[in-house]
Amino acid sequence: MRGDVDVAVDAHPVGDQVDSFGVERGALYTPRSTPNALRLVDDATLQPHDPYASLRIPSYRSYILSTFTMTLAAQIQGVVVSWQIYDVTRDPLSLGLIGLAEALPYIGVALFAGHVADRKDRRGVSLASLALLVLCSAALLSLSLAGSWRSAGHRGVWPFYAVIFLSGIARSFLQPARQALGAELVPRALYPNAVAWRSSTWQTGAVAGPALGGLLYGFTSPSFAYAVDVALMVAALLAFASIAYVPRGARQTEGSVMESLRTGIRFVLREPVLLGAMTLDLFSVLLGGAEALLPVFADQILRAGPQGLGVLRAAPAAGAMAMSLYLAHRRPIRRAGRALLTSVAIFALCIIGFGLSRSFALSLALLAISGMADNVSVVIRSTLLQVLTPEHLLGRVSSVNAIFIGSSNELGAFESGVAARLLGTVTSVVLGGVASLSVVGIVAVRIPSLRKLEAIERSPLSA
Repeated sequence: MRGDVDVAVDAHPVGDQVDSFGVERGALYTPRSTPNALRLVDDATLQPHDPYASLRIPSYRSYILSTFTMTLAAQIQGVVVSWQIYDVTRDPLSLGLIGLAEALPYIGVALFAGHVADRKDRRGVSLASLALLVLCSAALLSLSLAGSWRSAGHRGVWPFYAVIFLSGIARSFLQPARQALGAELVPRALYPNAVAWRSSTWQTGAVAGPALGGLLYGFTSPSFAYAVDVALMVAALLAFASIAYVPRGARQTEGSVMESLRTGIRFVLREPVLLGAMTLDLFSVLLGGAEALLPVFADQILRAGPQGLGVLRAAPAAGAMAMSLYLAHRRPIRRAGRALLTSVAIFALCIIGFGLSRSFALSLALLAISGMADNVSVVIRSTLLQVLTPEHLLGRVSSVNAIFIGSSNELGAFESGVAARLLGTVTSVVLGGVASLSVVGIVAVRIPSLRKLEAIERSPLSA
């Protein structure tokens, strides 16, 4: 991920050349006027753009419905758990421990989960993972109904961490299997459109979920909020079960588990643009994320309470949803590398502004803009992953990506909690935004192939 990495176009001449990973390089790489830059060209850009193309596939609609309901449930759960734990401990580090409790199992088994996704039935793995998430939601409901955890202080929150740990294992297996399966439900020519709709669906749930979670917590009870969480998780499981899924090719069974894992890692290391995009996401969000500290801002700085927390948590997703809907209705971004770097820089500036703000309205606006910027980078990175990765490696490469995302999100939450304990909440957020902005500059200089990346589209020759 570091070093002066570049992609030479003439290293992959046009034609039906297949590398050791099964990628048709001639179908992916074509020369352009600017030397040493990657361009992925799709002749379909000459055809009328159908913004709803992927949604016309029934199984993909079921996939989208499952994604939405699970996201809604997970976001409700995140708001309620974080406020419950902070309400008891009054310690920002306890919020960071929520991220750590999920990150350790999520990252620890991610590579093996990717191996399983490429060797086993992806639909079965996804259903088993969703079933475990249903049980975790039910466990949180049971803990909340018991009520004894509140009087136990810091010791009383440890059962919540245990359930979160278990849900991290479930998510680790779900993510690569579900993402790889989703790529099999649509033709490769529709990947940018499918990714945009999947992102907008996730963001819609991420908008409604925190707001709904805050309202349910503030106006009903944590137990009722967890009951809604359980119902939505069950709906996600049922929607996924309705997907008519036929694998496109036979699963590979040869080789050891370790060799399978090394294959996925080697593929990512040999794709500098994909590696650079993952690196940018990892360090920018790891250093610049402020979501874990929102309960502190809502309670002590902005004085907004649990209802305000729900709105703050929803703001980035609201901005991201608006941006993803815009991206779904337009043609793919022509200068994707520049757009990626610019969007992450805007994200970092918004985080700096949020840390300095004392106005609820301004903080809300900055978080919404940060979500818009972040969504651009998510769509570009996700499209790169699906376009560049052959289908038989999608599970393993998705698991490598999951390690990056898990590190940036969950470990970022832990880093935020530790930094807030040591430096103070505001100082830690502002310095994190500055560090994130520095990462953008470093990646732009050190990985020129990412900076020069143009359109991300798949040639029909390789479909």
